[in-house]
Amino acid sequence: MSNSKYEQMWKDLGLDIAAHDGLLDVLGGFYKDIYLSQKNRPKGTDYLDFVLSEIHGLRIQELMEAKAQGRKVFGSFCLYVPEELALAVDGISVGLCAGVDVGTKEAEKVLPRNTCALIKSFFGFKLSALCPYIEACDLVIGETTCDGKKKAYEIFNDYHPTFVIELPQIKTPEAKKLWRSEIGRLAAKIEEVSGKEITGESLSKAVRTVNAKRKVLQRLSALRKANPPPISGRDALLINQVQFYDDPVRFTEKINTLCDELEERIEKDIGAVPADAPRILVSGCPMAAPNWKVYFVIEKSGAVVVGEESCVGERGTRNLVAEDGQTREEILDRIAERYLNIDCACFTPNDERLDHIVEMSRKYKVDGVIHYALQFCAPYTIEAYKVEKTLERENIPFLRLETDYSMEDASQLETRVQAFLEILEQKRCG
Repeated sequence: MSNSKYEQMWKDLGLDIAAHDGLLDVLGGFYKDIYLSQKNRPKGTDYLDFVLSEIHGLRIQELMEAKAQGRKVFGSFCLYVPEELALAVDGISVGLCAGVDVGTKEAEKVLPRNTCALIKSFFGFKLSALCPYIEACDLVIGETTCDGKKKAYEIFNDYHPTFVIELPQIKTPEAKKLWRSEIGRLAAKIEEVSGKEITGESLSKAVRTVNAKRKVLQRLSALRKANPPPISGRDALLINQVQFYDDPVRFTEKINTLCDELEERIEKDIGAVPADAPRILVSGCPMAAPNWKVYFVIEKSGAVVVGEESCVGERGTRNLVAEDGQTREEILDRIAERYLNIDCACFTPNDERLDHIVEMSRKYKVDGVIHYALQFCAPYTIEAYKVEKTLERENIPFLRLETDYSMEDASQLETRVQAFLEILEQKRCG
């Protein structure tokens, strides 16, 4: 994955070239083992392979060329940061580097050791000078979805310009008013950084662009209901991860083309896996690229992931922004309404998430649910209890996994997943 033709660009961004080359080489091998080893992949996944091969190269070059034209780049780690606002000033919204165990020693100089892997990862990328996305950003936008991120953003601001919006964590009328005011405050900050005004016209165009991206991901999800599924869970996960980095118009076009191919595969009864492969719903924490470990373990064990109840999945794509707003303020109202409907585990109560897990389990005809949580992620590790009790009442088999970004526990996870799949097989036969 390393490419010497981008070396000067990476140097200009201040990256540690030797360490960055080493990271890309490791990730390239990891990608080959997990993705390129798959058989019977749809041809359209060639696009994913290209994106990943150029994710720190051509895409960063595009960002730098945009910046040279005066456009601004805004980075975030969370679904609650509306990308429509960045697009409305002709800016670019990108996800930032995380999802891999990197720079841990550097990160632990400023963070406690028992901090969740995502927070330590994005700090590690920054402090080790390994993430070109962070360095290309004019502003990192944070949110208060958990205490760890909230306090970490305070420190991160010492290293890179960071702006934090407050997400209320109970959905009362007063909380909705607070959230709407935060959306307005973020819009004003984006206007300040970009030097451009967010208008009703520019915001309406941005809403349509992002809604189109969500619609194609909804289309992809619907196609995975087929048996056999026309695409692996690994490739579907990768698509959901790539959406945070790629140009939204290009991404939408490419995934629509891939979905056309998937429809043809369904008509011809061509599956990515055998029709009798156990069908799994993964629920819980988001999986930032290149966090592919759990999916690899599940599918290596003979099952297939057919849906994600996750920020990198239906939690992030389920709802569209209503397109009936005309003025800037009306459209900001619609944006605020849409984003507050996301059912993150940071909310209390959070019964809608429990309902969605059951709904998805039925919709995708899953054999079982695997709940994934990062170590030290209190919202999801604690809420897993209510998920388990809900699924028990619905007679849906459930497995809880708690892990980090390292590969040290891969064998242990595989043993637990295989035991779970044996239970599902016994249930089928019984």
